[in-house]
Amino acid sequence: MTEPLLSIADLRVAFATRQGLVRAVDGVSLDVREGECLGIVGESGSGKSVTFAGVMGLIRPPGRIEGGSIRFEGRELVGLDPQAYRRLRGRDIAMTLQDAQTSLNPALTVGTQILEVLLAHGDDLPSGRARLRAARQRAVDMMTLVGIPAAARRLGDYPHQFSGGMRQRMMIAIALSCRPKLLIADEPTTALDVTIQAQVLELIASIRATLGMSVVLITHDLGVVAEYCDRVAVLYAGQIVESGPTAQVISDPRHPYTAGLLRSVPVLSHLDRPIHPIEGQVPDLIDLPPGCRFLPRCPMARTACHNPVPFHAFAEGRAARCVLAEAPR
Repeated sequence: MTEPLLSIADLRVAFATRQGLVRAVDGVSLDVREGECLGIVGESGSGKSVTFAGVMGLIRPPGRIEGGSIRFEGRELVGLDPQAYRRLRGRDIAMTLQDAQTSLNPALTVGTQILEVLLAHGDDLPSGRARLRAARQRAVDMMTLVGIPAAARRLGDYPHQFSGGMRQRMMIAIALSCRPKLLIADEPTTALDVTIQAQVLELIASIRATLGMSVVLITHDLGVVAEYCDRVAVLYAGQIVESGPTAQVISDPRHPYTAGLLRSVPVLSHLDRPIHPIEGQVPDLIDLPPGCRFLPRCPMARTACHNPVPFHAFAEGRAARCVLAEAPR
């Protein structure tokens, strides 16, 4: 086994508030291998985005990384010099955020915004006067790659002149402009209609295959994970509660939370099947319950769940944070 492209070990991220310390990420460990798509799934407030904001070096006060390790290609990122991080972001690791409308600068043309990234991080571009010309051509090529028609002409357009789906494609073009090894797609289909959602996800899958890059797909939808991801990690209240190959986790979930998420997904081929949402809500991260964090909402809770439950492997490539993970099915 070669070393993972990205390896996160026991990552802990907290935010100081007037009410107390919010432990948004509490001991997350996961790997992303070269060329794979890893799905990160869970409800809002589970720690998905904060985990990868830590990877990107975007945790700012009152937040802080309290411990753990983040290694990219064997290089430790926790405590990395800010200038070194600036060279890494955009060139080797890129991230698309949830809402393209607020991520793109409304006062600048899309061409200006993609050229800014290329001129700052495009190490393979020529120097001197030829650099701007090469950067412009790369911008047109990337916009064409993500399916924006008449790309050369649209370099001079502003974000408001694009539809929601095209703005999302533009964000992906900017993220991929320097051909990163890892793309972190944080809820890339937020606020898009179903047809455009499918187009954007197919686009990411196609570009992943074309460029051979790794993808982390952050979502709340296990249906999306089932369609596009090789492996999945399920987060709940700042911890991973289950992980493994996507097909195995979907067909045989070993944590009640994963099973609950699956029961909440409508299935078009079984429209008569009732949907059973998970009752309750994610616990207050300042006042967490003892033992299993899913205990107050779990229909299978028992006495052993009142004690801390370790995240443990129960089969090759699979692990879960549940006392029933190894129970016969």
